[in-house]
Amino acid sequence: MMDIPDNSPAPIGHSTNMVGLPTGLLASAAFNDDPVPLRISGTREAHRGLFIRLAEVTEAFEASRIFQDYMTVAFGLEGPPEPSGTRRYRANYLRLLKDWGFDSNSPAGAVLKGWVESRFGLFPSFHKEPIRRFNSHAWITYIEEKMSSRFHNNAINMQLDLLYEFCQWMLARFHAVGRRHLTLFRGSNDLREHQLLQALGSREALLRLNNLVSFTSSPEVADEFGDTIIEAEVPLPKILLCNDLLISRPLRGEAEYLVIGGDYRVKMSYWRKSK
Repeated sequence: MMDIPDNSPAPIGHSTNMVGLPTGLLASAAFNDDPVPLRISGTREAHRGLFIRLAEVTEAFEASRIFQDYMTVAFGLEGPPEPSGTRRYRANYLRLLKDWGFDSNSPAGAVLKGWVESRFGLFPSFHKEPIRRFNSHAWITYIEEKMSSRFHNNAINMQLDLLYEFCQWMLARFHAVGRRHLTLFRGSNDLREHQLLQALGSREALLRLNNLVSFTSSPEVADEFGDTIIEAEVPLPKILLCNDLLISRPLRGEAEYLVIGGDYRVKMSYWRKSK
């Protein structure tokens, strides 16, 4: 097994958030073991018409089409050209997700981590390098990139709020009916992004995951990203994006999930593809 850096844990998050649970509880392994549904305050109420329409749908593909059409209209994602003939850049949740797929430590990645911090209260623990102090270079870089005006001209946090609520609706309606957890995997050759809180056995540990992390439902796909495979039972309320949620597949079809972090009990092992 690869050695995992064991550092004193950094602060986990703000004292307040927008989902109605104490941040410390939300971040805990206890919440992951016994999760309760989460709602971002006011989001479904503000978009009541969308969820009324979705309630009539009987197929997941049709629900995805309705959602993406709604987002395009509600946030003007295909706005008309300016008088000069050029198109003004509009912050777009699909572009953020696509950029995350290429590099989770890009400015777009900082915006997504900033959304988790704002809505769920969880600080990122890694952005380009480990974040351990508020006055560190890593923290300042994260703050500068998450506040970039390029990504905040079109209610991007509200777009992500609606993406989260739609994902939760789809999991309950189509993709994980009657379930509370999904078994997901993450491959890594460098575990600095996470903090070891406690070794629970030769291949089990309590890890503090970054506040937003990519997972996959396939151990074979996870193996392509690193020799050490992290396996976690992820509670549904901590999933921002699930495989097959969107028609456009912004994360390149790698059976990818975007998972909200915190303290997770995980299994770690090497995975070797069959020849």
